Amino acid sequence: MPNKSRLLAPLLLVAALAGACIGDPAPPASGDPDGTSMVIAVAEEPADVNPLSGFAENGAAKLFDGLVEHEADLALRPALAVDLPVPAADGRSWTVRLRSNVTFADGSPLEVDDVVGTYRAMLDPARKSPVRGRFPMLKSVSAVNAATVRFDLTAPYAPFPELLVLGIVSSESVTTEKPVGTGPYRLESWTRGKQMVLAANASYWAGPPAIKNVTVEFIPDDDVRAARLRDGKLDGAALPPPLAAGFEDTDGLLVAYHSAADVRAVVLPAGNPVTGDLDVRLALNHAVDRETMVEDAVATKARVAHTPMPNVLAEFVDPDATFEFDVTTALDTLSSGGWVPGEAGVRTKNGVPASFTLRYPAGDTVSAALAQSFAADARAIGVDVTPEPATTEGTGPSVVRFGDPFDPDLELYRLVHSGSALGGYGDDAVDDAVETGRSSTDPAERATAYRKFQRSWVNAPGMAVLVAPNHTYVMRESWDGYEPVVDAAGSDFTWGAWWNLETWTPQ
Repeated sequence: MPNKSRLLAPLLLVAALAGACIGDPAPPASGDPDGTSMVIAVAEEPADVNPLSGFAENGAAKLFDGLVEHEADLALRPALAVDLPVPAADGRSWTVRLRSNVTFADGSPLEVDDVVGTYRAMLDPARKSPVRGRFPMLKSVSAVNAATVRFDLTAPYAPFPELLVLGIVSSESVTTEKPVGTGPYRLESWTRGKQMVLAANASYWAGPPAIKNVTVEFIPDDDVRAARLRDGKLDGAALPPPLAAGFEDTDGLLVAYHSAADVRAVVLPAGNPVTGDLDVRLALNHAVDRETMVEDAVATKARVAHTPMPNVLAEFVDPDATFEFDVTTALDTLSSGGWVPGEAGVRTKNGVPASFTLRYPAGDTVSAALAQSFAADARAIGVDVTPEPATTEGTGPSVVRFGDPFDPDLELYRLVHSGSALGGYGDDAVDDAVETGRSSTDPAERATAYRKFQRSWVNAPGMAVLVAPNHTYVMRESWDGYEPVVDAAGSDFTWGAWWNLETWTPQ
């Protein structure tokens, strides 16, 4: 298992305060002067809160506990397990001993059958759990005794313990629409499209949270979240850096910056008559001015990115796998590929104009700015790109975000391997490299394989990877316990600034 402590010093941006804070902190947005209630806002509402449906895949689910969980430096620590998982000598199985005296939110005791039942339900093809795709190596799960679970694999898989953050559901509720967990909170109410209310689990095995009630508002629009913070209606929210910067001189508010495995890219589908052309994909990668995107679209709180490998996974990154910003190279690539100047400056090939619509998530100001910047750079080389906000996912060219801070394979394989890649991408050299990275248990061999992947990628990219934004949070300084952590790509109420919310205490 890779050493996660390597990430903390070079890659984690510590919380930053700009401007002195004076006087007592403002009361919480909930109106609770004791600070035992909190109101936060997130952009994305989950489809449901069942771990088997993909809820809180990084752990820290608030309603559920996994066998293990992550610490601030991303190292694993036991949760429902007594100690960390133990591998067999051949690496083809792992055993986990369960913690005793743990109860579910309904009062029933945690037993080995609950763990086995959760994982078997996830593996059941009839259930069609989206989580199952993260466990292709898991062959079976069984009870060794009343307190020990055994996971048998089809082949050794070095990052397997990282997957055991999956929330455990009681065996009685595993097939119901309201699964029961052992987490520090229980779901009090849920008004779809508006908010969710979490209530503290008074019998939580690690001690009940000091913040007794957490209201989570679902607000996809960045500007609306910022406005509610300004109006004192929220105690915290994730905001794009340009909007967060407006709160840096506000007394009683903390502006915190997190490093993140958040890669923003433009998917260039292989089946599209324009984006499916390798010369177009190469030309666009050379035409985009990533440095300017960092300055303008993300207000410098980001780094340029060239491949799908998150730069927070430093030992796997090949620093030479880049695309030089060179408009001349981009134009030459198009010309040599048969794309000739046409009407209104738009190039054509065999009568097909180099033109396409680029979708981006509506309300996401960073993605919108990246789409506009990408379109301007594309037009400079004769490729006509029309940005368009979208409220649903589509199959055409689109701005996407992805990334996992724990291990490359957990996200990368599904993105670029020809069996499952975004946009129908496929490349034999890329496939070979990520397969080696997945199957090897030797850290040096894995690092070599993933660097080889990146070198292959820049010769045949499937998308235009643009930037890796940091994440920014604005929160009221009414509680103690906040710790920065390296973020995943998304920003919900289970990770990021709120990853250890159950340990916070009122000031």
